[in-house]
Amino acid sequence: MFKNREDAACQLATRLDTYRRQSPLVLAIPRGAVPMGRRLADLLEGDFDVVLVRKLQAPYQPELAIGAIDENGWCTIAPYAAAMGADSRYIDAEKRRQLQVLQARRAMYSPLRTPIDPAGRIVIVVDDGLATGATMTAALHSVRQHRPARLVCAVPVASREALERIRPLADEMVCLQVPDDFQAVGQFYRDFHQIEDEEVIRLLKS
Repeated sequence: MFKNREDAACQLATRLDTYRRQSPLVLAIPRGAVPMGRRLADLLEGDFDVVLVRKLQAPYQPELAIGAIDENGWCTIAPYAAAMGADSRYIDAEKRRQLQVLQARRAMYSPLRTPIDPAGRIVIVVDDGLATGATMTAALHSVRQHRPARLVCAVPVASREALERIRPLADEMVCLQVPDDFQAVGQFYRDFHQIEDEEVIRLLKS
């Protein structure tokens, strides 16, 4: 069990210490991973920003991801999407809905500056855990388009299936725990409270 997201970030920092003082760019997936990303960037003496992606929700089961989309509109769709009742019409509508959320978040999170450019940087993409790996897939794809010097995926916990799905997409994969009894990310945190937009904005400004 991790005490909270900051505890998980401290443990990740130990594994990522080789990048300290190499000016890494830590990119967190909002909203849950933002406190973790802020702490990790501070410990590694790097820069901090967010990478904006959203899961595509299954019909009638919003907690289940049938894919994910980045803020440029690129998306990945899970092979089981159709079996969950997500036909092409539903997916198109869901993509439009999540793109609107991403556009609103970008306007909130970065109103006075452009996102930090990952080009030529050591980039560490962090999330608080991987269940299906859909949002991390979209995040890594989005960052890769900017040609980072090295792309690292860092998570405290992941399902075995998600880990194997994500591993080929990054130059390095750092995962602290791969439990056999994985059901949900939150089960591995004592404190897994919901992160609100106000906290994200505050941490981006700090």
